[in-house]
Amino acid sequence: MDNQTQPGRVIACVAYAADGSRIGEIEFEKVSDLLARDDGSYVWVGLHEPDEALMKQMQEEFGLHDLAVEDAHNAHQRPKIEAYGESLFIVVKTAQADKGHVEFGETHMFLGPRYLVTIRHGASATHTPARQRCERNTRMMALGPSYPLYATLDFIVDNYMPVVHAFQQELDTLEKDIFAEDYRRGTIQSLYDLKQELTALKMAVSPMQDILAQIQRLPPALLHDEVRLYFRDVSDHVGRVNEATDVMREMLTAAMGVNLALVTVAQGEVVKRLAGWAGLLAVPTLMASWYGMNFHNMPELSGTYSYYILIGLTIFVCIILYMVLRRARWL
Repeated sequence: MDNQTQPGRVIACVAYAADGSRIGEIEFEKVSDLLARDDGSYVWVGLHEPDEALMKQMQEEFGLHDLAVEDAHNAHQRPKIEAYGESLFIVVKTAQADKGHVEFGETHMFLGPRYLVTIRHGASATHTPARQRCERNTRMMALGPSYPLYATLDFIVDNYMPVVHAFQQELDTLEKDIFAEDYRRGTIQSLYDLKQELTALKMAVSPMQDILAQIQRLPPALLHDEVRLYFRDVSDHVGRVNEATDVMREMLTAAMGVNLALVTVAQGEVVKRLAGWAGLLAVPTLMASWYGMNFHNMPELSGTYSYYILIGLTIFVCIILYMVLRRARWL
């Protein structure tokens, strides 16, 4: 079973009979001998980050094309499906949520009439659950390697859903922070980081719709007609993930806009209050500066009650101005 995760190793190499039953694990070096038989058996091989020597051995055992082997050995490939003679080379992106962040990896697959090879790179969950699920259904396993291919792709797509749910929960939390009374710089940073991760998930998921559409058009030699229906279900799941990703990206864009708008409004309120207090303080400043010029011909300077009248007038004007500004919500 592929319950190990050591890189550079054959994690699982299992042969299956024509009736779908499990023959058992075989040595990797004997794969070509099994494929030479004419008994309808096939092999399902799982590799994890194989080194160059193991890739070369795999090429010899399965007779794979040089370009496909080179791509499979080098990670960081774009999602794609390519035909090389009677075999297919498929690349899909994988995703796993880890401590609040999403790690992306790749799974490369070679599909032939009598073999399926899966190669995992980076953040990618073991395919043991998919293999166990297949081995419980010998009737479908009797249809050939196309059913294990379906199970593997379905397993990869199902692993997108916890990532989508984690994104949704984080978005809900950030939406509450957006409407908090105090401005938090970390909120806009978190929104930006989440949008980056959603964009990466979008780039991983979107090409799978085209890949699955091409798989459904494969000839019966590679894809049994009964299995073809199952790929429609995987395509539907991918569509749901893609739609959820699009909706959350739009919500994030709106959330970032709302956050910036609220910050602008808050800053405007502060400016209004400062302007209101500045206007209020301008009244006594103006009157004090006017009567502080000390010109001899100013008649008010010689009045007995001029000082008190000026103070009273200043207070009265300030009160009136305060009420006006208060009503206008500038204070």
